[in-house]
Amino acid sequence: MTLFYLVQHAQKEPGPGDPGLTELGLRQAERTAEWLRGVDPAAVFSSPLRRALRTAEFIADAAGVAVRTDDRLRERMNWDGDQPLDGFLDDWAAAVADRDFVPANGESSRRAGERFRAFLVEHAREAGPIVVCTHGGVTVDLLRTLMGDGALAPELLCLGVPACAITTLRGLSPVSIASMAHLERPAASQ
Repeated sequence: MTLFYLVQHAQKEPGPGDPGLTELGLRQAERTAEWLRGVDPAAVFSSPLRRALRTAEFIADAAGVAVRTDDRLRERMNWDGDQPLDGFLDDWAAAVADRDFVPANGESSRRAGERFRAFLVEHAREAGPIVVCTHGGVTVDLLRTLMGDGALAPELLCLGVPACAITTLRGLSPVSIASMAHLERPAASQ
């Protein structure tokens, strides 16, 4: 079974659209890349959104492989500024509470989880490990699809996946969820 490392993108700049990473986010991405170099990734995939793609570039550079983008890894909703932020957040909460709710600017949690699952199934027999840089909402959607709605900690549903947290899967089976250990340890060069 292929080992997948699902990486939540690093801390993004505030604001609508397709923001890049903050200075802290750049350091998080660098630290995550340093840790993942030790697992010797065979491939790095990314959502096409800038925050995930930039995180993936750090990892791919450290691993000596190219980043491949896949639309199935994008977030279920992305605030573009056309909708007031409060309305976007209300739609987000509704999509968390009801996995079949389709927000005005996105897709249902169930649909997002299924498309991410389809990506994993497609790549499950490849040589690994495979790093997948994506987003917190769609990662939670995937985990709910794989494990059931009640299996995740409530804080993960409410607060989301922390920046650069790594969820590890063996095939479609979770090994660890939203680990931050690689960011909490001192860097190897220190």
